[in-house]
Amino acid sequence: MSDYLVRIITKSGSVRALACVTTELVGEACRRHGTLPTASAALGRALTGGALFGALLKTGQRVAFRFEGNGPLKKIVVEAESNGAVSGYVGVPEVELPDRGRAGFLTVTKDLGLKEPYKGMVQLYTSEIAEDLAYYLTSSEQIPSAVGLGVFVEPDQTVSAAGGFLIQALPPEDAEAVDTLMERIDKMPPVTELLRQGKSPEELLELLFAGIPYDTLEKRALAFCCSCSREKVERALIAMGKEELRRYIDEQGEASVTCEFCREGYRFSREELEGILAGMEKGASKTESPR
Repeated sequence: MSDYLVRIITKSGSVRALACVTTELVGEACRRHGTLPTASAALGRALTGGALFGALLKTGQRVAFRFEGNGPLKKIVVEAESNGAVSGYVGVPEVELPDRGRAGFLTVTKDLGLKEPYKGMVQLYTSEIAEDLAYYLTSSEQIPSAVGLGVFVEPDQTVSAAGGFLIQALPPEDAEAVDTLMERIDKMPPVTELLRQGKSPEELLELLFAGIPYDTLEKRALAFCCSCSREKVERALIAMGKEELRRYIDEQGEASVTCEFCREGYRFSREELEGILAGMEKGASKTESPR
């Protein structure tokens, strides 16, 4: 198993934690988007955060978050599923200078299988992705949390290490364990350094929870995987409406659509677009009531 995540809970049930390695999925995303080092590091941290958030969901659920600020990266958008699939993109992948933007917002949307998705928003706390995610969980979802994320980009712009951890305090509170964990987080080397040393998710958790009994709940694979498809793109074309699609056919002749999340391209010829339009018109005629 290359990229994977481990989830644990303390024997007392008062603290849960997750740790993961995401080097391959982050590298795949950065290759697809052609990111330069600054954008690679930011996108990699956000994707890793997505993997951690996704592992907190039930089967079939999804989470998406969007960082938007006034820095040169403009925005980072990530989607993650409960099965370990993660995808995302950065607004300006060619950024080379440090992203020093601070003003902005983090929006988290969860598809929990209900009629309407759950949406929460907080102002960016520090513009450090790990700290902003922890702040969201603590302030918006009322779950005291600590997040550590790390990405290392080599001089040749390849990603050689990526991963992180998420720790949450649950009721009933175990103040002693929480204090111990916070002290260890403060004193531990940067996550990036530990990942470059080859630390596995299990070893990250052992380092943090030494002397605190816990049970391992699961180990799951992670991968860069987008939910886009030709069928979804076709539905988007249908959503344009008949008049707009007809105008598009007349002016463009064909459609080329590129997914923002994975850069996969979908081309529809004039004949295919005409077929879609004909299907829309046929469907509309069937629903018209006789007078």
